[in-house]
Amino acid sequence: MSAATTTAVPGPDGAASRLGWALADSWTMTRRELAHWARQPVAVLVNLVFPVMLLLMFTYLVGGGRGVPGDPTEYLVPGMLALTMAFGLESTMLAVTQDLGKGVVDRFRSMPMVPGAVLVGRSVADMLQSVAALAVMTGVGYAVGWRWHHGAAAALGAVGLLLLLRFAMLWVGIQLAMVAGRPEMVTAVQILVWPVGFLSNVFATPASMPGWLGAVVEWNPMSATATAVRELFGNPGGATGSWAAENAELLAVLWPVAIISVFFPLAVRKFARLSR
Repeated sequence: MSAATTTAVPGPDGAASRLGWALADSWTMTRRELAHWARQPVAVLVNLVFPVMLLLMFTYLVGGGRGVPGDPTEYLVPGMLALTMAFGLESTMLAVTQDLGKGVVDRFRSMPMVPGAVLVGRSVADMLQSVAALAVMTGVGYAVGWRWHHGAAAALGAVGLLLLLRFAMLWVGIQLAMVAGRPEMVTAVQILVWPVGFLSNVFATPASMPGWLGAVVEWNPMSATATAVRELFGNPGGATGSWAAENAELLAVLWPVAIISVFFPLAVRKFARLSR
């Protein structure tokens, strides 16, 4: 009888309790990440200002979006929004590798807490920072003459696609950070991220490139998101008539989903094995 009264029986209450415990631990880890913003305001400011500097440089100095019918700014700004979401990969890697290097992750894993709470806290904080970056970039884009033309619902759809790309890149960053293990390796990733970022239609249309290069550019996941976002905002997209360009919104969903389906389980598995 005593055994029957002391043994926990799985049921709705037990499941609800486990869910509540997981949410509480995840929120604690999220608050920890957000507290870093208050203690390191310069780093947060740099992450927000850097894409703005790129946008202003390509708008007024380099001349992105040239050759596109209409205002080139309306071509450039949506592309820069997509580029900002992809470049967030580096800040994710840096934060995770710093925690690994200081033994913070090992200490958390030794505590009575839900194992995945650390990853959830990191991802939630990153997504909140991405929302802030999008808000800043949208405001600056509006200030330099960019506009959207298809209403609030389409604009929210565009923001959703941008955040979906960011969520996919987030798990790429977490996985690469745990493989690298050291903050110094972030520099090596930066060397790879920049070419991939610029090998897209963010700054120029594929039609203005050599045929083989334009074909490669159109199948870049970032190009799919940039093209889809331009369509939803009602901005010129420099359409080429290719299958990738005509189905950009579909690819803007499929590419991030495919990336998440690969890197999310890899990251979770890698995290579970860190202390073994």
